[in-house]
Amino acid sequence: MAKLWGGRFQKSTDKKVDDFNSSIRFDKRMYKQDIKGSVAHATMLGKQHIIPEEDSKKIVAELNRIYDDIENGKIEFEIDAEDIHMNIEKILIERIGDAGKRLHTGRSRNDQVALDIRMYLMDETAEIEEMLLHLLTVLTDLSSQHTETIMPGYTHLQKAQPVTFAHHLMAYFEMFKRDIMRLKDCRKRTNVMPLGSGALAGTTYPLDREFVADLLGFDSVTLNSLDGVSDRDFVIELASCLSLIMMHLSRFCEELILWSSHEFSFVEMDDAFSTGSSIMPQKKNPDVAELIRGKTGRVYGHLIGLLTTMKGIPLAYNKDMQEDKEPIFDTIDTVKLCLPVFCDMIATMTVKKDNMLKGSKGGFTNATDVADYLVKKGLPFREAHAVVGRMVFYSIEHDKALDDLTMDEFKEFSDIIEDDIYTAISMETCVNDRKVTGGPAKEIVEKAIKKAKEFIHQQ
Repeated sequence: MAKLWGGRFQKSTDKKVDDFNSSIRFDKRMYKQDIKGSVAHATMLGKQHIIPEEDSKKIVAELNRIYDDIENGKIEFEIDAEDIHMNIEKILIERIGDAGKRLHTGRSRNDQVALDIRMYLMDETAEIEEMLLHLLTVLTDLSSQHTETIMPGYTHLQKAQPVTFAHHLMAYFEMFKRDIMRLKDCRKRTNVMPLGSGALAGTTYPLDREFVADLLGFDSVTLNSLDGVSDRDFVIELASCLSLIMMHLSRFCEELILWSSHEFSFVEMDDAFSTGSSIMPQKKNPDVAELIRGKTGRVYGHLIGLLTTMKGIPLAYNKDMQEDKEPIFDTIDTVKLCLPVFCDMIATMTVKKDNMLKGSKGGFTNATDVADYLVKKGLPFREAHAVVGRMVFYSIEHDKALDDLTMDEFKEFSDIIEDDIYTAISMETCVNDRKVTGGPAKEIVEKAIKKAKEFIHQQ
């Protein structure tokens, strides 16, 4: 097949090179954006009288028919045409002849592909934002049910202080909320139109770039033609944002995997979101959470791959940049695969409140509250810290919890301890007396959930 760019060549491209060079197997997913961009470009060419208005209208009409045919599965793309851009242009020329040959006036594949990938990523980002909003809704709904479900909080994976399950869930709400804000911010830098940059140096045709940007819904146009065709920062930035989303999912999944174990037994995954063993009949594995955790490494790899691809490329466009699409496409696909199944998994899991409460009572999670009790009785904090440290050591030796110590045992450590200590260091008091903004007290978490729902509503 004759190449649209083949005028100066005397020999056909080697078949292996065609296969190697072609990107149609993965960039065909951008057909919608490619046609939309071409319609805007052709409309502008006609408006500016760069091509006859009659040809402009004919091109636009046929492009819309091509779009419908693709949607209806009536078109098969060809490897020999290399990419989605050349495939669509080839089909256009076959259908309307010379008028179709005018479409590429004032345009290069370099700025065309830069346009398509920006439009595609903005569309996909919007979908991921909606998925994240659904996740935030699931988290707030689940949190509302567990403002009184006490569980141990950890540092160094050692029991530290009691919190509520709602408080723990809302920590992840804050993470995913930041993810949404990052995606919105990333989109601002993606939402700049490069079409009109040409191959690298613009064009002599009187293009109306702002008109095209307006038709396509871009906020602005790129201000340097070299940068316009060679910039892939927005791809890398999105890969980074998506890597952070996967990191947050992975951290959550790590905890769910631990909590599902017999040793913790804080939660149990629904049967519909678990798998069994081919040899051990008793097993119920949290495979969904494990697979999400595993796919995080895949997304990280794509981010590093993109950075590595771009690090040594001189201005302007180089064929290396074709390698931007498969990583970012797979990254998007992976995130969009993980988010819905994760939401359903946590929405259907069983929360074992009694085990969480039992877990919070072990490991001296109220030790800090004993120290705070002593401080409120007048003891300097550092002295109180040392006193409680000795209490803990004594309790370990005698296999007791701090709440189990008798008053006589308490008095051995400090004479200022009174009967009110038992109320002061109960799990409920430990949690609900922490009323500072951002704390785990029921009333504070309920306020946080209310604000969280307002954030969701405002998006």
